Amino acid sequence: MKTIVIAAGYATRLYPLTENFPKPLLQIGKSTILDRLLDDIDTIPEIDEHIIVTNGKFASIFEDWAGKRCGSGASSGKSSASLHPSHSLSLRACGPLPFKRPRAATDCPEDAPKPQGAVKPITVLSDGTFTNETRLGAVCDLLFAIETLKIDDDLLVVAADNILEFSFRGFVEYAKEKGTSGIMCHYEPELYKLQRTGVIEVDKDMKVLQMQEKPQEPVSHWAVPPFYVYLRKDLDLVRHSVENGCGKDAPGNLAHYMAEHTILHAWPMPGARFDIGSLDTYEEAKLKYAI
Repeated sequence: MKTIVIAAGYATRLYPLTENFPKPLLQIGKSTILDRLLDDIDTIPEIDEHIIVTNGKFASIFEDWAGKRCGSGASSGKSSASLHPSHSLSLRACGPLPFKRPRAATDCPEDAPKPQGAVKPITVLSDGTFTNETRLGAVCDLLFAIETLKIDDDLLVVAADNILEFSFRGFVEYAKEKGTSGIMCHYEPELYKLQRTGVIEVDKDMKVLQMQEKPQEPVSHWAVPPFYVYLRKDLDLVRHSVENGCGKDAPGNLAHYMAEHTILHAWPMPGARFDIGSLDTYEEAKLKYAI
């Protein structure tokens, strides 16, 4: 299983803080948002690699971060003309791709010294965009990673702007137990919050019956955060999702599409999460997670 971290956005709501620096690498206490996520995911035995999909503007910053996380102090970059995604029919549905060749940098080589807990290889992949106006969107960034790196494995897909007070381990084990792709969910009592997110209807076994995106009349109080497990057996659906009408921008677009085309189960979050989406919530997170 591989982790794919969707980190190619431009976080315009946090400007000027993120105008020239990626939100996932903002400091929270003694760590960063992304390091906090990966420190937990590194403990999951099934995970063998982290793939960070970013943009051309922030790629070098992520590469430097990855080298330091692995203890090597530098990145070992590699690029290949054979990676050009225009060769992929499924990616053509994402529209014109504003680059000639992607960059991929694989860090944490086997012989590199590794700090305790940071044991999984990290690949930083640039989607080649440089502005918010030309961004590919979360779903197309995921397809870009799958096609470019020729991924044929189970996936844990996560957004990099949340702090969790529980482990992803239970989520991965739950999907394995159910034998289906899966999404997280949490009970949300506030109507206005449900109207701003994905909402699911489930049966008694937590099988997803339907998913709504930002509904005015939610079918339940089960809200969906941006964390997903897509099993290898469902990757063909993922690859062809956009060309078959799936939305491109938000990761929840793909979950909605998958709920209509395969069996998904929902895992109720066993703890809290903190979504960092503005300057105010970032300052609040710094206070809440100062240690």
